[in-house]
Amino acid sequence: MLTLRTLQPGDEVSLEEFLLQHSDTSMFLRSNWRAGGLLDQGARFQGTYIAAYIDETIVAVAAHFWNGMIVVQAPVHLPEMVQEVVAQSRRVISGISGPAAQVEATKSILGLSNRPTQLDEPEILFSLTLRNLQIPQALALSKVQCRLPHSEELELLTEWCAAYNVEGLGQRDSPSLRSVCSLVIEARQSTAMHWILVVGDTPVSYCAFNASLPDIVQIGGVWTPPALRGKGYAKSVVAGSLLDARSLLVKRAILFTGDNNQAAQAVYRGIGFLPTGEKYGLVLFEETQA
Repeated sequence: MLTLRTLQPGDEVSLEEFLLQHSDTSMFLRSNWRAGGLLDQGARFQGTYIAAYIDETIVAVAAHFWNGMIVVQAPVHLPEMVQEVVAQSRRVISGISGPAAQVEATKSILGLSNRPTQLDEPEILFSLTLRNLQIPQALALSKVQCRLPHSEELELLTEWCAAYNVEGLGQRDSPSLRSVCSLVIEARQSTAMHWILVVGDTPVSYCAFNASLPDIVQIGGVWTPPALRGKGYAKSVVAGSLLDARSLLVKRAILFTGDNNQAAQAVYRGIGFLPTGEKYGLVLFEETQA
């Protein structure tokens, strides 16, 4: 018999058992519950989680997070899941992510197919087993260095974060975007989840983990200022971050990027990433429609 339940503390094991069956497209769900728990008090990384059970086994999950993002992993019973999670959370919807077909269906189920978007495309999911990581020569020969940013570099990284959001995610440059980016950079610094590449003392490229687990990490926010592109810096900063992860016994890395972003695809293929055959969906709605 199918039942829908709001997940609570104590449900972590059964949730993780389900998500591990879909690990490559469940990184945000897996990482967020570990960081924020299953109680939804509106704090960063927290959300309302709805699970569909058949008997005592979870067969689908949807969550609506503190930032308005709905994240789905619902190969069955998707309509019931997304309608229930929105009803329970009572949050505005800022975007949707998850397996591409489920994201597209969620838009339709919630009547959002015609709502203006900043970003709406199925992205190619790439995977890398870290023992197969290919180290760029410049990094191997220490011509560049990949490291945790210093505190005096965080203001620059806030600017880079805003530029990434404008170029890569279609957001508008504004003081509010800078404020959000400042908080993001501070959070990444406090958890050592981002890296810069430097030539001498000059920062030239950046990347972060937007989800991190003991077994797998997800790359996000890769940014090289336009004037410094074409020099191999992005390959080195991503590879350097993954060397650190590998030293902590992380086994795999994943990321997703747009079908048309040939430059990014070349970077990732150049250090060993290969397409998984799955598509990841990411929709960000226009802020004015929230």
